[in-house]
Amino acid sequence: MLEKLLTPDTIAVIGASRTPGKVGHELVANLLEGGFAGTLVCVNPAASEVLGQKCHPDLKSCGAPIDTALIAVPPPIVKAACEEAIKAGAQALVVITAGFKETGPAGAELEKDLVRLCRSRQVRLLGPNCLGLINTHHQMNASFAKKMPLVGNISVLSQSGALATAILDWAAARHLGLAKLVSIGNKADLSETDFIEAFAADEHTRVIVGYLESITSGDEFIKTAESVAAHKPIVVLKAGTTAAGSRAASSHTGSLAGADIAYGAAFGRSGVIRAETFEELFDFATALSMQPLPQGKRVAIITNAGGPGIMAADAVENAGLQIAKLTGGVATALKEKLPAAASVGNPIDVLGDADPDRYVAALNAALNDDQIDSVIVILTPQAMTLPAETARAIARNLRSDKPVLACFMGGQDVLPGRAELVAAHLPDYPAPERAVSALKAMCDYAAWRKRPPRVVTRFPVNRRRVERILSRQSRLGLNQISEVRAKEILRAYGFNVPDGDQALSAEQAILVSDRIGYPVAMKIVSPDILHKSDLGGVRLNLTDAEAVRDAYDLMMLRIHQRAPEARLEGVYVEKMCPRGREVILGMTRDPQFGPMLMFGLGGIFVEVMKDVAFHLAPITAEEALQMLTHTRSYALLRGVRGQAGVAIEGIAAGIQRISQLVTDFPRITEMDINPFIVGRPGTEPVAADARITLLGAPPKKHPG
Repeated sequence: MLEKLLTPDTIAVIGASRTPGKVGHELVANLLEGGFAGTLVCVNPAASEVLGQKCHPDLKSCGAPIDTALIAVPPPIVKAACEEAIKAGAQALVVITAGFKETGPAGAELEKDLVRLCRSRQVRLLGPNCLGLINTHHQMNASFAKKMPLVGNISVLSQSGALATAILDWAAARHLGLAKLVSIGNKADLSETDFIEAFAADEHTRVIVGYLESITSGDEFIKTAESVAAHKPIVVLKAGTTAAGSRAASSHTGSLAGADIAYGAAFGRSGVIRAETFEELFDFATALSMQPLPQGKRVAIITNAGGPGIMAADAVENAGLQIAKLTGGVATALKEKLPAAASVGNPIDVLGDADPDRYVAALNAALNDDQIDSVIVILTPQAMTLPAETARAIARNLRSDKPVLACFMGGQDVLPGRAELVAAHLPDYPAPERAVSALKAMCDYAAWRKRPPRVVTRFPVNRRRVERILSRQSRLGLNQISEVRAKEILRAYGFNVPDGDQALSAEQAILVSDRIGYPVAMKIVSPDILHKSDLGGVRLNLTDAEAVRDAYDLMMLRIHQRAPEARLEGVYVEKMCPRGREVILGMTRDPQFGPMLMFGLGGIFVEVMKDVAFHLAPITAEEALQMLTHTRSYALLRGVRGQAGVAIEGIAAGIQRISQLVTDFPRITEMDINPFIVGRPGTEPVAADARITLLGAPPKKHPG
């Protein structure tokens, strides 16, 4: 798809320069120094040659077709240069020049003109405002970065040119090879999704690494990443995560969900491995590019010092991995080959005077144990330690089915060992915690690869009923759906909702109460009041007609005093819900990734602790259960310290029903079911209160 961009035979540099330090000069220099074996065409009407290469006044005078053009001319003439390149046969354009949409409206118009030109001629555009691209396997450095990296199997895409140069410098310092590096700049045409697809098809790429500040199309990204991650790992550092939008959120879900949450949910759904820091980005990529994936979470630690071994063991447990239990046969074999003072538990302590043979004995024992899935080898520089020899010995005894990560701790004394590890393609980390973090990323990715096929349950529902309610809201120009209508929608989608009805007077409230049976709850109905209890708009456990009348009169009096401008539409009277654990289910629609589902316990768990989990819709039954287990308060749902558990499957079904509802009706932009009351296992949860907001201008809200 992008062959002419990534592996061109002929490259034209439009804006080639004789002046060192200018972009047009560095592009030509890098192509020559990198050993580009194709044809290089330099274009500059003011020069006859650049770095020994003949320079043409224009591409017409060149007389030969080109595949790719690198454009390094001032912004006002970029479009003309692109037109010239297209006429000369270019199928890909790399616009290095800055000064487009990143500078404001005028630059944005110039960029739109470029995109229109390229799309009308079916030519692909990289940039503008980019560093260029590198393909080590094609000996092509079509960028103005300083260095050509070593040949490797990691391909990088970066939205930041500066970070791309930092990645190159980082890789050079660690003698780490790269396959390709692409600076995507403003992403006017080609985006991260295009290059993830291209790298997926590239035989030289084993791991895809990305630095992103935004994602062009959320749906397309998820679909592509999920397909690619099934056979190649994608590691992404996402920066610039701020609030999802400037509008005020009217629900708990909306207020808790930001862009960072949305990206996390999208990455989790599509199998993308998220790095939180630049350090993690290549810690993870290095391990994934050099070692096989682990089959499970059971880790063995080999160390020549007790303290680092304990540090590693703590990190393993804190990461949710397991310290493997050595089988009896392995322990016996270790006792035969290690000194009496050595520890044959886990961590396996080979003692401070360990030579390479001792490390090899411990490593082979661990790799041959079926109860161990991966190994971390720690070395600290002691007087008798031989770092280089030990590294070579470890490398000779690796296996292709179990990952081994090294942690050579220290500075100058362990440098020879680290050099040997690099040469052997064995990932090395300066601290146990970083090795464990990389191993955790590998385990999580391996588990994602083994996940069962996604099957989204479709429940039988009354979709037409919901369509009628939403059509009525549109006719009335209402974006906020009242509790009465919201509960009708929930009933239509199979939720258990308490019996109740709207009343416009105290007498009507009593009639409703007599019909449904006491005790009842009473709530104010107003399109202008979202948080009813804050204004005295909720009364519970009304046990007779007199209590209902008094509650109605007092509620109306207080609401008139506290919210005199609020429009009142009577009250909603419903049967009191049974006791149970209160949870919250919700959804907010992210502008990039669509509906994000939310689950959390009620009360302080949402308000103060913000102990919630998010997932993108549509959701499977297994994913819904995972949302529950990913909260810190999940133990309360299972039952703890003598307390009975609750109907966890009922909560998961509720999440799936919300998923179906908001997928069926894109007009729903926010919703909460709060509280969703969950009883003992085997009982059906009850939707006690609900709030739904539709797309459009935010509803008028009273401060309450």
